[in-house]
Amino acid sequence: MPVARVAVDMSLAHLDRPFDYLVPAECDESVVPGSRVRVRFAGQLVDGYVLARAEQSEHPGKLAFLQRAVSAEAVLSSEIAAVARQVADRYAGTLADVLRLAIPPRHARAEAVRTEPATGEVPEPDPAGWSRYETGAQYLGALADGRAPRAVWGALAGDDWPARLAEAAAACVRSGRGAVLVVPDQRDLDRLDAALTSALGPDRHVSLSAALGPESRYRRWLRASRGHVPVVAGTRAAAFAPVHNVGLLAIWDDGDDLHNEPRAPYPHARQVLLTRAQHSGAAVLVGAYGRTAEAQLLLESGWAHELAGSRATVRAATPRVVPVGDERDMERDAAAVAARLPTVAWQAARKALADGAPVLVQVPRRGYLPSMACERCRAPARCSACAGPLALSSGHAVPSCRWCGRLAGDWTCPECSSRRLRAAVIGARRTAEELGRAFAGTAVRTSGRDGVIARVPHDAALVIATPGAEPVADGGYGAALLLDSWALLTRADLRAAEETLRRWANAAALVRSTGTVVVHADGTIPVVQALLRWDPGWHAAAELADRTALGFPPAVRMASLTGRADAVADLLQTARLPEGAETLGPVPASEDDDTERTLVRVRRGQGPALADALRQAAGVRSARKAPDPVRVQIDPTELL
Repeated sequence: MPVARVAVDMSLAHLDRPFDYLVPAECDESVVPGSRVRVRFAGQLVDGYVLARAEQSEHPGKLAFLQRAVSAEAVLSSEIAAVARQVADRYAGTLADVLRLAIPPRHARAEAVRTEPATGEVPEPDPAGWSRYETGAQYLGALADGRAPRAVWGALAGDDWPARLAEAAAACVRSGRGAVLVVPDQRDLDRLDAALTSALGPDRHVSLSAALGPESRYRRWLRASRGHVPVVAGTRAAAFAPVHNVGLLAIWDDGDDLHNEPRAPYPHARQVLLTRAQHSGAAVLVGAYGRTAEAQLLLESGWAHELAGSRATVRAATPRVVPVGDERDMERDAAAVAARLPTVAWQAARKALADGAPVLVQVPRRGYLPSMACERCRAPARCSACAGPLALSSGHAVPSCRWCGRLAGDWTCPECSSRRLRAAVIGARRTAEELGRAFAGTAVRTSGRDGVIARVPHDAALVIATPGAEPVADGGYGAALLLDSWALLTRADLRAAEETLRRWANAAALVRSTGTVVVHADGTIPVVQALLRWDPGWHAAAELADRTALGFPPAVRMASLTGRADAVADLLQTARLPEGAETLGPVPASEDDDTERTLVRVRRGQGPALADALRQAAGVRSARKAPDPVRVQIDPTELL
């Protein structure tokens, strides 16, 4: 009797392997490799995917029958199954967890819809945009010739990156292959979607994101799975998109934390694409205005080559960057020490507004006054009930706790008994209020958590935005003011400098080449120097060298183990860690509970062995039904 090898949808680590089931005669035609089935496992009915069919099983014991075939639709290709297995192994996870990320839930009505593939030839992309980069035209030509070049792309300031990605996808499609393009969020996806429609024509691509409803998302996903569209664009889950004969795997702004999957086994979209490229032999394009240490490692290892403009091209495209904050600036403008905006920033904003261009003001913190302190002694203002930070939501509101919401109208400083409060941190809404009064008669728009604006017209207006929420301005901004740099640079985070440069570069790239970017920071700081020269590669190389010397990722491989102290200790005792593995910690993981965090560090080449050791140890604990779980993260982006 025929046998189906099934990947059962069970996240238990000790059951992370396929199981054989007999195929009943009545559903023999529906049980095909990649299809969904229902099986009985440990006394309950669970979902599964058919990995393969065979005439007989190697299992010596008695086999159970499949309960039923859910659908004859082959939703799990052999390529995605192999990539999902590699991703699970790399991140010490289970195949079932990865498949939940890779394949959307079934929707029967969407499966019943039948579509036809698009016909006709894709227009040849215009190489002018890529020709601004020293090897850009050659990269585009290699894609059109069916080759698989791998590149780290440092985008020029002001460049239309969605158009460049769409042109690369069009070149790949003309060679008879498909493309997968991954971006951080919905706003970026909307821009890329419009660019792909222009470059490819109608019905040649689909966009996938969590914003779509279940039926719409599954219907679009099926168009790719059935081979009806050659290009898929989307957010992080689209890295697993089932594009046939994939020839290009691209990711934009790989340093954005939205590319980090918050669900187990916590893979990064960039690593999923790199793993897939190794498996399929596809081209790779890692693009951004900034550059991560991981992207720099791809260059220094020789795995990828650099796509960048010449220094003359970079200087012509980059707006003038003016740092304000060193000693000479203070001597020239003594009031700038305490001013919200230094004189240089006021002048840049006035000039841009006088020219009829919008001005972008980037503020790191959202809200009105997200943090407050005692006016007399400067002690942080805390809630008397839970010790949470006090905040002010508007100029007429009563201070309240950001943790428990308790009003603190009767607050008294425990240090000096003062009852007066002052702002410790100024948020975007307060900044908008202050600048609205200073530039009377000028329109003020805000973009942030309460409402993100996608695009603003080219008119004289102030646009106050938090990082990542900056709207695109028609014709570019006349000026950008990057305020409160200390809030980004002083974060207790391994990636603070890298992330600061990424956020500044993304904002500065929206300014027209004749505009001005004023950054409220000392010009001698390396991050500011990199922005001044528009040289994120130099900063990434220095960052990677520092991490190599100190033994931090990506120069080494690390695992983060989070859980109750006894559970973490049990996992470490069970795991057969690679020789020379170094344990760091434990340290408290949260102020709200008694969880602890331990880091395990090994040489980069020992990464697979570390993941395998932790995966097997998790399987042993799972088989023992250990009561307290341990969260295992390989190469976490946050270490401090």
